[in-house]
Amino acid sequence: MGIVIGLRPPALDAVVALGAHCDDLAIGAGGTLHTLCAARPGLRVDALVLSGGGTAREEEERAALAAFCPGADLRLTVLTIPDGRLPAHWDEAKDALEDLRATTDPGLVLAPWAGDAHQDHRGLARLVPTAFRDHLALGYEIVKWDGDLGRPSVYQPLTPEAARTKARLLLEHYPSQRHRPWYDAEAFLGLARVRGIECGARYAEGFHTTKLTIDLAGG
Repeated sequence: MGIVIGLRPPALDAVVALGAHCDDLAIGAGGTLHTLCAARPGLRVDALVLSGGGTAREEEERAALAAFCPGADLRLTVLTIPDGRLPAHWDEAKDALEDLRATTDPGLVLAPWAGDAHQDHRGLARLVPTAFRDHLALGYEIVKWDGDLGRPSVYQPLTPEAARTKARLLLEHYPSQRHRPWYDAEAFLGLARVRGIECGARYAEGFHTTKLTIDLAGG
């Protein structure tokens, strides 16, 4: 049985966006971030990326997220945890999430999903509920060689313009990734088209969530 329910949080004024690597956020949730920020000028976006700090990758990330979050109050922190080594830097990652939680109470958390095959993505996903226990957390997906795409249960429809803007910004702002065989507009728009079919839209981004509390009696 399929049910389509439209939810628009009335008081969404702060979002936390988490990535293990520079470009994770943009690949997994760039369309959602752009849609949110365009619809809610002044939205606070606290972005934390665990690796790439002090490198050209950080420069890419700062320029990219500024473009993906138009008009937002964007606050980006990029750490220096080595790529592929999150399990060995668990305490540092955990402390960073706890420090961020102490400064904000977001209405939405965007992060990798726990079924991701990459150990850094998966590790970050498992840390999220330890710091953001009472928040709506949506796990984004990243298409890649591993073939680990799951079956999302939450969708953010994207207009054709938003979907094309996401693909364009990804190619424009992350030149360090263009050599990857899966890093092209066809892949990004293809997945967005599939997710759109699944939720009755032209394009969409899919997300996973492990716990959702609703109030059916609320006014």
